[in-house]
Amino acid sequence: MPRLPIAIVCSLILSLIPLPLLAAQPAQVMLFGTFHFKDAGLDTVKVKDIDVFTAANQAYMEALTQRLQGFKPTRVLLEYNPENDELINERYREYLAGNYELGANEIYQLGFRIAKLAGHERVYSFDNREVGWQAEPMFEYAKENDSPEMKNFNKIIETYTAEDEQARASMSLKELLQRQNDPANERLNMDLYLATNSIGAGDGYAGAAATASWWERNFYMYANIQQLAEPGERVIAIGGTGHIAILKQLLAIDKRLEGVPVDPYF
Repeated sequence: MPRLPIAIVCSLILSLIPLPLLAAQPAQVMLFGTFHFKDAGLDTVKVKDIDVFTAANQAYMEALTQRLQGFKPTRVLLEYNPENDELINERYREYLAGNYELGANEIYQLGFRIAKLAGHERVYSFDNREVGWQAEPMFEYAKENDSPEMKNFNKIIETYTAEDEQARASMSLKELLQRQNDPANERLNMDLYLATNSIGAGDGYAGAAATASWWERNFYMYANIQQLAEPGERVIAIGGTGHIAILKQLLAIDKRLEGVPVDPYF
């Protein structure tokens, strides 16, 4: 019996494999860190909002979202309370219809714009509000025991706040967003929570419990990304740097997803 050429054999084998398996490429995930354009007052570091509605900032928003559209996202994930999913998507549909004026928050300024350019019918939340930063026991312990770690933490917050205020006063929106996604800044952001980790070590571990609660929330958020990033998807997730910094660490470890750097799109 004559031997078939290798190319024909491979073609026959591939024809027997179900199409879904052939198309099941790992999802690509881009994590975009940002400060909150319209701060809800929930963050540890309190700074003045920037005006995203200036002509220069609006022009940059348009240009940036056009470039991010080059990633060709199949899903746009945003940081908003999942309980508000119906409301947010109602606003998005109104925006598509030309009946909703974009608010200042990055959910609208970035998320809605990108999703519209991509032709999406909806946006998705990757947030989780079931677990928060459970820091009150740590603050109480630190106060009762005059913990030096808390004094150091307060100094870090003061320095971080001053540097952030200076950056907002002197940098363009492009530079501010690049700063939010800089690995050095992401490390500083994560270090804020480790600065108090040793409070109560050996005596209830109030500091470690608070730190663990913050990381736990981000594990929940990453689980939402994993669930939505099905094989073949191209996902962009936009959220505060405090979350994105940790999520990037998890994405770098995860063998099931392929990370895409955001830097080239600025």
